[in-house]
Amino acid sequence: MRYLPEETTLLTLHHRYAELPALLWTACQPTPVAAPKLVAFNTALAQTLGMDELPDDVTLADYFSGNVPLPGARPMALAYAGHQFGNFVPKLGDGRALWLGEAQDAQGRLRDIQLKGSGRTPYSRGGDGRSPLGPVLREYLVSEAMAAMNIPTTRALAAVTTGERVMRQPPEPGAILARVAQSHMRVGTFQFAAARGDQDALRALADHAIERHYPELQSEHDANARYLGLFEVVMRRQAYLIARWMGAGFIHGVMNTDNSSIAGETIDYGPCAFMEAFEPHKVYSSIDQGGRYAFARQPAIAQWNLARLAECLLLLMDGEDNARVDEATAVLRRFDDLLAAERRKVSADKLGLAADSTHATPLMEALENAMHKGRMDMTATFDALYRLAAAPGEKSREVLLALSEAPDTLAGWLEQWQGEEAASQDAGRLAAMRCANPIVIPRNHRVHEAIRAAEDGDFAPFYALLSVVIAPFDDTPEARRLGAPATADERVLRTFCGT
Repeated sequence: MRYLPEETTLLTLHHRYAELPALLWTACQPTPVAAPKLVAFNTALAQTLGMDELPDDVTLADYFSGNVPLPGARPMALAYAGHQFGNFVPKLGDGRALWLGEAQDAQGRLRDIQLKGSGRTPYSRGGDGRSPLGPVLREYLVSEAMAAMNIPTTRALAAVTTGERVMRQPPEPGAILARVAQSHMRVGTFQFAAARGDQDALRALADHAIERHYPELQSEHDANARYLGLFEVVMRRQAYLIARWMGAGFIHGVMNTDNSSIAGETIDYGPCAFMEAFEPHKVYSSIDQGGRYAFARQPAIAQWNLARLAECLLLLMDGEDNARVDEATAVLRRFDDLLAAERRKVSADKLGLAADSTHATPLMEALENAMHKGRMDMTATFDALYRLAAAPGEKSREVLLALSEAPDTLAGWLEQWQGEEAASQDAGRLAAMRCANPIVIPRNHRVHEAIRAAEDGDFAPFYALLSVVIAPFDDTPEARRLGAPATADERVLRTFCGT
């Protein structure tokens, strides 16, 4: 392990999470790797975290592989439990990741810094604690695309190759991702403390979540109201998030409770994908054999996960059991209405309608039916719809109709939409519509292409794809090329978890 001079400072790190009961974390050092090499670094994100003077790439690779201790870091693996595909596992935890500390961003908010793929931890359960290159590049591409589309997400700070092979079938090049998150507290973190009957740890965790993410609740002196308030704001964040997943055609693929963020961010990009031909029950994940986490089931699963959080928080509340359960249930029942309101907002923007349009939801539902019947590519459909709104005419209309295998159904829908769209004219409508409908997303076949090339040492396709997905609304020839739907020969129908 190489050490840099003591005066070297890259980040100012805080350690509030390390003040929580030791039940919730275990100190652990990263395992050094043979030959770390920096392949991607998010300079813009780094600057928001106070990294104004960056060292050379060799030093960055040493830091973000774990070969050189990041000054001020206190590496630890975080403990959590989780319902995995509906089955409760009482002890999971960071089996291949290490929390380093919290950096303060330009807005004064704390952000976790984590290494993913940094070696074995006490929670590895026999695994090697490593990550293949493919999942690191996938998470880098998809999380940064999500951020560019204004969908709450963890961020990618750096990607480092290790110079080692990870033993998978077949062996693959290894890599480490440096990830930034509002926090790494999950529903599963609460389940971990609750399953052990540790009231003190559970209360400390809930109070920390409030202080970190929802400080407005700290003024509530009644404990029951405070913890019920925590549940409600987490639920609101989840409704906001899921509505935007659905609007982008994003399929998380593994919505276990240990992948459900208390901060309302998209976290843990494993077998994720963006839907192409619209199919409500679409599944890409190779491990989701029963379709539990299919596209259309994501709202219901989010609500189910929230119910598991409520079960934990009820343990901190006083009073009769039935009364407490009734209160939490009443809050949870509002999820459907919250989600419907958020989806209506997303639909209005995607369809170019006024923000308060009462027609947004029925028009979106009708368009989804038309897309399904016509096997229409979701991203291409909304991009073409925007172009029709921006430049009305027969040519734009024909481009849109050509995307459907059932153009008559779509033509009937267009008549309804155009009447409402014309009534929604205002200065900001088209701009909002553009910002709701990306030209380019990290399509499965392009991500696959970038990964395969990188495994052979060629990172040019990765850099090219990254350059367009972080500017998803810019209409350029390269965006059009890389944003085009897959041909029949290019389609990638299965995605895989990096473990």
